[in-house]
Amino acid sequence: MVDSADRSSRPARRPWLVRNVVVLGIVSLLTDAASEMIVPLLPAFVTGVLGAGAFALGWIEGAADGVASVLKLVAGRWADRSGKNRPLVIVGYTISSVSRPFVALAATTTHVLGVRLLDRIGKGLRTSPRDMLIAGSVEPEHHGAAFGFHRAMDHAGAVVGPLLALLVLSTWTQDLRVLFWLSAIPGGLAVLVLVVGSREVRQPRGEAAASPLPTEAASASLRGFLVPLGLFTLGNASDVFLLLNATEHGAPLTSLPVLWLGLHVVKTATSIPGGHLADRWDRRKTIAIGWIVYAMVYVGFALAESQSVIWTLFIVYGLHHGLSEGPERALVAELAPAGRGGTSFGWYHLTLGALSMTASVLFGLVWEWFGGPVAFLSSAGLAMMAAALLVVRNDNVR
Repeated sequence: MVDSADRSSRPARRPWLVRNVVVLGIVSLLTDAASEMIVPLLPAFVTGVLGAGAFALGWIEGAADGVASVLKLVAGRWADRSGKNRPLVIVGYTISSVSRPFVALAATTTHVLGVRLLDRIGKGLRTSPRDMLIAGSVEPEHHGAAFGFHRAMDHAGAVVGPLLALLVLSTWTQDLRVLFWLSAIPGGLAVLVLVVGSREVRQPRGEAAASPLPTEAASASLRGFLVPLGLFTLGNASDVFLLLNATEHGAPLTSLPVLWLGLHVVKTATSIPGGHLADRWDRRKTIAIGWIVYAMVYVGFALAESQSVIWTLFIVYGLHHGLSEGPERALVAELAPAGRGGTSFGWYHLTLGALSMTASVLFGLVWEWFGGPVAFLSSAGLAMMAAALLVVRNDNVR
């Protein structure tokens, strides 16, 4: 499943930093830079400019993620049937890059929801085929490192995006709509790099991938991983609630991009080491440690009152992503049945997206009914249970 040009230019034992991995990493950096010029300020825009509350914010983020998650499965199965990933990747990135800036025209939360849905439709079409391009471009023993690099570049974009937002807000204008329009620039560059630089990876067509049943679309080991993953995800609401928590504790508008930046610096710095750890040690245990870090940080958010503690927790929270995101994808790639890689990634992303939608809505409801601390403690409890279940269900698969 490796591009022939890459194969001819590399020795028999291929490194993990190959052309597709590098190109897709750069594309994710630029795309995330465009997105993160908007996302850190979305809670302030929805609640401040449009006058909505936490529940509306939860519906916007949850519904957008839910739509994307369904399309990730559809796109994964489509890629398995056709044996081609690159066309869907290009279409998906293009839709997101074109639609995202139009949040600047939003006058109601319904308008914001519509733009976010289009953005996430693009994400849904590209994600599973993109993951297959990465997995098919390197040897299985390097999957953790390759996915770790991709996640690091993605998070690096989330460092660049808030920096650009901070620059605009502090030196030019605090009009959020102008800032949202400017996000079109890195988004357009991402599509250009993708079209010019990426290469298709050959893969066998999976006839069995057309089955609508999870039991026929993934191995027993993969299903065993999706159960604890689903439990963890049920408590893993959108990170925008962390920004809302900071806002309610008195953080000024201009500090929100800085908080988001610090979080993603840690994500960037820990993603590649986390991927290497999963490759060399144990992927399930590495993921479990990441989930435990999440739980401990959420307990901290529930108890924190001072700005200094909240800022510290933001930084530590990034370690969770470094220890879990790349290793999760590496484990899915390893457990995927032959010819069903895209479908397996689709079920993985569907689990994440569908339950993230539920998690965001429930988190928003609990926040409004019982307060932020109860919402954070509930999520922490689910994360601890998921980590325990993941280790207990270990099928002796790395």
